[in-house]
Amino acid sequence: MVTLKSLRCIFTVFVIIFLNIQSSEEVGITIIESAVSKGAVCLDGSPPAYQLERGYGNGANSWLIHIQGGGWCDTIQDCVYRKTMNNGLGSSKLMPELYFSGILSNRSDQNPNFYNWNRVYMRYCDGSSFTGDVEAVDLVNNLYFRGARVFNAIVEELMSLGMKNAQNALLSGCSAGGLAAILNCDKFRGYFPANTRVKCVPDAGYFAHVKDLSGEYRFEQYYDRVVTLHGSAKNLPSGCTSNIKPGLCFYPQYAMPYIKTPVFVVNSAYDTWQVFYILSSYEADPKGEFTKCKNDLSQCTPPQRKRLEDFRSDFLGAISVVANSSTKGMFINNCYTHCETDQTIWYEKPTSKLQNKSMAEAAGDWFFDKNGFQKVDTDHVDPQYC
Repeated sequence: MVTLKSLRCIFTVFVIIFLNIQSSEEVGITIIESAVSKGAVCLDGSPPAYQLERGYGNGANSWLIHIQGGGWCDTIQDCVYRKTMNNGLGSSKLMPELYFSGILSNRSDQNPNFYNWNRVYMRYCDGSSFTGDVEAVDLVNNLYFRGARVFNAIVEELMSLGMKNAQNALLSGCSAGGLAAILNCDKFRGYFPANTRVKCVPDAGYFAHVKDLSGEYRFEQYYDRVVTLHGSAKNLPSGCTSNIKPGLCFYPQYAMPYIKTPVFVVNSAYDTWQVFYILSSYEADPKGEFTKCKNDLSQCTPPQRKRLEDFRSDFLGAISVVANSSTKGMFINNCYTHCETDQTIWYEKPTSKLQNKSMAEAAGDWFFDKNGFQKVDTDHVDPQYC
């Protein structure tokens, strides 16, 4: 039986392999050994880590922090498994070096606005999008739920390396890292003086609270378990958690109204992760009737195409809170993919452009206040391979 957990693991491995294929630059890993004494540790108790490529020229005093993605863990068993995976998503002892590409690229033709900035890959090893903070340690399973402290430790280390003097600072991330960029956006802003331009650009992190194929909100239960296990509630927007249950505040559509720092959402309305695990998870589609369709769009029947279009409509409804904000921007296309800022979609694919602007151009214009970009692809309704 293919379970939601096994599918998540398979997809995570696929994303990591794909991003390495798209690589452009190799940068060594830095381990923050001193963070252990502060209790800022990965799931297995190992220290946090990051990869830094120094900026130069007119980008020497600007910083881009990109948070690695990789899902979450919602049970003790799941977290124990996670900390032993060779992708390092639960332990810095097992982390391979990740390559810099897309929004982290050092090539001006691929990354015109940020190529010569100080570029950081913040490694993800806690399973809660850097929101957890439980003082007690699970000694039986050797588990630490300290994601919020890990985020703090990495940012504080970077501040000591010169980021405290930044003129510009951008927090981005992919998938669970994109969600982390949203939920930690105001915290990140708080590290800098008022005259520093600080903004956040989450990619594929706008996970929508929508009904699945069975007509239920089954994924909501998963987020409830993540937030409870990791003690995340205290690190979610208090304005949100004071009105609705903390698990819902893990969803950007409910958290976003309480985030004051400018945010630019990069997402597909047909995000494949959400199609696979929110719309058509095993629990929602136990007979696998949607499997051929989601694996190959050419295999979709007319009713299945209609259900995908309905999902797009639901997603656009969930993101309407962004469209109603003057400080927030968005680039929403219909590419059938996940994590676009790490791919060539970021800078060159004509099929992913909106108003003849690439994602890289639109995000740069928005960051530097040249254009309050809020665009949704309305030229295409169906999902497309970009």
